[in-house]
Amino acid sequence: MKGISTFLVFGCCVIHLFATEEGRTVISLMKKLKQFFLIICSLWVFSSCGHQPQPVSVIFDTDMGPDYDDVGALAMLHAMADKGEANILATVSSNMYDKAAPCIEIINTYFKRPDIPLGAPRKGPNMIEARFIGHEYWPDILTSKYPHKVKSSADAPDAVDVYRRILAAQPDTSVTIITVGFFTNAAALLRSPPDQFSDLDGKSLVKKKVRKLVSMGGAIPRGREFNVQTDSTASVIVFNEWPTPVLISGFDIGREILTGLRLVASDIQNSPVKDAYAMGLKFDVNGRQSWDQTTVLVGVHGAHPYFDTVKGRMIVQPDGSNSWQNDPNGPHERLIWKKDELTRLIEDMMMHLP
Repeated sequence: MKGISTFLVFGCCVIHLFATEEGRTVISLMKKLKQFFLIICSLWVFSSCGHQPQPVSVIFDTDMGPDYDDVGALAMLHAMADKGEANILATVSSNMYDKAAPCIEIINTYFKRPDIPLGAPRKGPNMIEARFIGHEYWPDILTSKYPHKVKSSADAPDAVDVYRRILAAQPDTSVTIITVGFFTNAAALLRSPPDQFSDLDGKSLVKKKVRKLVSMGGAIPRGREFNVQTDSTASVIVFNEWPTPVLISGFDIGREILTGLRLVASDIQNSPVKDAYAMGLKFDVNGRQSWDQTTVLVGVHGAHPYFDTVKGRMIVQPDGSNSWQNDPNGPHERLIWKKDELTRLIEDMMMHLP
């Protein structure tokens, strides 16, 4: 009874208020507030529904040739591009090996992006992996089986010219550079002078246009790692002088993630990605380490869904050895394990069909 009485009293008060001039003024104001509130809600719903995350603009720099995890990494990047997560601005080789640039073009063409700008260095390392010498080598098979216009890396445009042309045309602080090979091109870019593409020198152009550098490289906490030591002079320049945030996926990160077995066992046909892994896995019967794939993964999706990070400094010596020093104010950041099982996630993207 007490609840009913309270409700009746409240109802009488409301009726009395509506019957007065003050009440009618309040009602008019409430109507206007309601209309304003509905407009704001409609705008919020419209903007929320219409908003789509912007794809990450990527320049992909690879030593395509010594190893074949580069093939898996580039396949992943195309899978992300097909999902609208990445925009591949350019693909460049840091390796002067003659079939490096043609293999990059073959993979881009397979994923229906034959016109992605392609580049290769004019000087630097010329590398293949020693264990493939005298055996069937996947770049030889790919370049003989699949279409490509660039016949040799020497025929591709200068990688630094490609970098400068692409960067100059992008919005400020919008480009992520992902390197999964030597630091040859990155160092040459830093040391490049103003040209027809930009009146900025290389370091200033990088500082203005690049959001971050994401690189596979380095032995943690210390040691020698292939990408860093192969062109040690370039590595010293990059880790001492790069002017934007740097995220490092060290040798330890991809070492335990073995991929490729599901891809090779699949019924996918006429795929340069599968062909490269089918030949490479003759040497790696348990699967191949995924150093380059993890780098692409965090380059596009960010580190923290998959890894923790710590800030510090990568110190590279002229002989190519390196060490890591933790420093909360350091210019570099490296990945630390958070999730152990990324094999299926990576292989799913490697098996993506165009």
